[in-house]
Amino acid sequence: MPTPTTPSPWRAPDLSMRWWPVFLRNLLVWRKLAVPSLLGNIAEPLMWLVAFGYGMGALVGQVQVGGKNVPYILFLASGSICMSAMNAASFEALYSAFSRMHVQKTWDGIMNAPISLDSVLLAEMLWAAFKALFTTTAILGVMLALGISYSPKLIVAWPVLLCVGIMFSSIALIFNALAKGYDFFTYYFTLVLTPMMFLSGVFFPREQLPTAIRLASDWLPLTNAVELVRPLFMDQWPQHPLRHGLVIAVTTVAAYWVALALTRKRFRA
Repeated sequence: MPTPTTPSPWRAPDLSMRWWPVFLRNLLVWRKLAVPSLLGNIAEPLMWLVAFGYGMGALVGQVQVGGKNVPYILFLASGSICMSAMNAASFEALYSAFSRMHVQKTWDGIMNAPISLDSVLLAEMLWAAFKALFTTTAILGVMLALGISYSPKLIVAWPVLLCVGIMFSSIALIFNALAKGYDFFTYYFTLVLTPMMFLSGVFFPREQLPTAIRLASDWLPLTNAVELVRPLFMDQWPQHPLRHGLVIAVTTVAAYWVALALTRKRFRA
């Protein structure tokens, strides 16, 4: 008799609306800690903004972006809000998701119901993106209160930041699937996120970088997020929205597929 073959972990995602109850479960748990969680997520980016925006901004004055001089605090704010979306999504898709998956075994309990691993992972990805959007919305409100930008085009930045959160949560879930413990995430923050943060034009124009590094940085996920959001703060439209949007979309789909395959392998082992 033929033996049944094991399904490939790289098969197409089995997507359905069964992710929604898992998302709601995470929301209900998080509501108890919403305020301290929000304060923790926005405190660091606001410290960066105040220290560098007003401190270094007083020394730098203005920087040139696309042939236009803009205040340094505006330059920094438009980049740091993308960095905040990256960090918030990454923290949730790493530490919190790993706790639910490995430490608390919450995923195992959920999958006793008629919910597949694919739906659980999709819920985790969208939940981390929601946390990132919630954080960036709060930071954006503070920036508006400080009068950093009143551009009406900032309304477009909101869905862009959601897409940024989805992208980085998908990338982080790859490392979540590979991790054996919390210490493993240090490699991701040190070797991936931190270099990207300094090479993507968050703190200084990328034109200051050596040509080879600048050309390589054109394809970094955070670079393309900043290139979409920064012009909106300046009341302008991005110069190459389709290219930047395509990079974000391709990165998201590829990262989610890899994360799903690795997570399937982990649960099959």
